[in-house]
Amino acid sequence: MKALGKFSETYVRYLLVFGLIVLVVSIIVLSLVPPVSKDALVHHLAVPKLYLEHGGIYEIPFMRFSYYPMNLELLYLIPLYFGNDIIPKFIHFSFALLTGLLLFRYLKRRLGSSYALFGVILFLSVPIIVKLSITVYVDLGLIFFSTASLLLILEWVESGFRWRLLGFSALMCGLGLGTKYNGLVTLFLLTLFVPFLYSRYYRGKRAGILGCVGRGVFFLLIALAVFSPWMLRNYHCKHNPLYPLYDRVFNPPKTLQGKHSLQKAGASSPPSLFTYRRVIYHEKWWEIALLPIRIFFQGKDGDPRYFDGKLNPFLFLLPFLAFYKLKEDPEDLRVEKKVIVAYATLFFAFAFFSAGLRIRYISPIIPALVILSVMGIKKIAERVNASGGHSPGTLGVSIAVLVSVSALAYNGRYIAGQFRYVNPFPYIRGYVTRDQYISRYRPEYPAVEYINKCLPQDAKVLFIFLGNRGYYCKRQYLYGGDALYRVFLKARSGEEIYLGLRKIGVTHLFIYDFLFERWIHDNFPEKNREPLREFFQRYTKRLYYKNGFSILSLKYPAC
Repeated sequence: MKALGKFSETYVRYLLVFGLIVLVVSIIVLSLVPPVSKDALVHHLAVPKLYLEHGGIYEIPFMRFSYYPMNLELLYLIPLYFGNDIIPKFIHFSFALLTGLLLFRYLKRRLGSSYALFGVILFLSVPIIVKLSITVYVDLGLIFFSTASLLLILEWVESGFRWRLLGFSALMCGLGLGTKYNGLVTLFLLTLFVPFLYSRYYRGKRAGILGCVGRGVFFLLIALAVFSPWMLRNYHCKHNPLYPLYDRVFNPPKTLQGKHSLQKAGASSPPSLFTYRRVIYHEKWWEIALLPIRIFFQGKDGDPRYFDGKLNPFLFLLPFLAFYKLKEDPEDLRVEKKVIVAYATLFFAFAFFSAGLRIRYISPIIPALVILSVMGIKKIAERVNASGGHSPGTLGVSIAVLVSVSALAYNGRYIAGQFRYVNPFPYIRGYVTRDQYISRYRPEYPAVEYINKCLPQDAKVLFIFLGNRGYYCKRQYLYGGDALYRVFLKARSGEEIYLGLRKIGVTHLFIYDFLFERWIHDNFPEKNREPLREFFQRYTKRLYYKNGFSILSLKYPAC
């Protein structure tokens, strides 16, 4: 029986390795197409491209997100320098693979190699992880650095609180901060965890208050030191090391004073999650109360109401099983489970109370949920066997396998849907050109092609309601939001609009007509539209129109 069990376990490992290879190859195939995702074209590729065109990092005032930390975008500079914008997807995916290695190392030590392999497959196939893996974002980098920092904290506790491990954990936390501002949550939580864990589990001399706080301060200072280049840049440019976050704290409005200042600042603060979802999505109180559960069951790509992404319901259900008869677990495993669930719960709580709840914002807790889920599956096998008197490898293992297959099947269905949506094979085989492929997903792209081919090199294009997707534009461009309010709304004549645009160097307008017309309808009563009519009739000339997108040139009329 032992030989048979060993043979079955070996067979399972081979099957899991094969499944892992299929999964990785599938993600690679899905990535072999030009980037078309919004944030890649707005930010993660657009900013590095502008840096390359400028010859180095520089301030881009009209892009607020260009002040975000950009550790991964600096890596994307390398393939972009050689004219390749597909390789950044693989750079991003590599951080998912590195996170998988972290999970394998931890789970193998705690549960064995078969469970560890399953955990890696479960993590890499979670729908939001698949979506991120085939997209030029930065979230997978944050996931990796946050997970590494958390697991190093666990190893720090297990090793007897060695300074070196605490320093490495802080280093990883700082790199996560330099990847995305959401890493501030990880920094806050782990900085609190360090003194608490030291005070509770140190086995040497009694841990004094200075020893506990000192280790927390040590962790915090190293993490901030690693993050400091981005803080120094932002402080130099905006007098706010975390710009655009907390800008009212670092740069309070000078015209407002005292109590009046606080009242006005509060009036302009963003709405709470509950207000936002009640007003925007018309959700009832009980629907909002169930958000922590709904986010695991109702996710949908591209739909902010449904969290702009998809998780796996098993990641909500299985972690509860990991705590079944917790007292029977070894002490060090009990400690680790408590730390992991505390990190996941508190991180989720921070993201939960943001107005625009997105699955990407809570993505750093996914590895923690995967660890607990795999532990929950092992509990199923152990407890069913123990309670039913079955030999190991019979009923309990069968149920565990059924649950595992169901979880992976849910993910597999999503991956199959991605093949239908991304449709990579016509492009890979050469049946569809790069321009044709991009045009299928970005309806404004034909107009961008016109800009690149027909407008003069010194043109400066104002994007109006384009979603700020400027990566494919090869002419200088600006976002139109500021100009709409400072030029269009305040002008009393068409000439004032023209002169206001020329003052900021604009030579052409690139407009999504549907949204622009709706904005005019919402902001200009019919009797106040004469300046707009005069401006478009006398001071512009339409050069191009397709798919609802217009390109106009500015011209001063002849007398």
